[in-house]
Amino acid sequence: MKWITRERPTIDRIACPWLVARFIDETPESLCVPGGDVMRLVPETGAIPYDVPGVELGHHGERCSFDVFIAKYALRNPALDKLVLIVRAADCGAPQLAREAAGLPAISKGLSLNFGDDHEMLKHGMVIHDLPPVLNLQSADPFELANIRCNHHQPRASPVPAIRTS
Repeated sequence: MKWITRERPTIDRIACPWLVARFIDETPESLCVPGGDVMRLVPETGAIPYDVPGVELGHHGERCSFDVFIAKYALRNPALDKLVLIVRAADCGAPQLAREAAGLPAISKGLSLNFGDDHEMLKHGMVIHDLPPVLNLQSADPFELANIRCNHHQPRASPVPAIRTS
């Protein structure tokens, strides 16, 4: 499937492709385009829009796009429950939700400063969601991935989706 969002991915737009690649779509293709072009390109590309105003997979109330993906695809797991709070806290400016969120804005800014290419930003940014210390869980397998099933896909290593920028 194709997925489309605004260029220059940050907190939510890094977490969502990670979730898609890890649990939802075996061969995702991410399109990162100027914000004003996202909805115009949906019919042409057949891509699913996310993290843009007015779409199903976007912010709704106090919930960020990552929350909406988890709800839509019925992903249930204690580690993802923790990660969604971290992403929401960082993306929505609600640090009281998760102290671990404090570093994500700085990491996001650092990615932006170090990588001019959205594909490289995403490749390096997606790695942070696989790090056990992010979730502070005492487990050899902190994501307990064996317990998650979505659309009959087995959880898998976090591939970097193909990214096109327009």
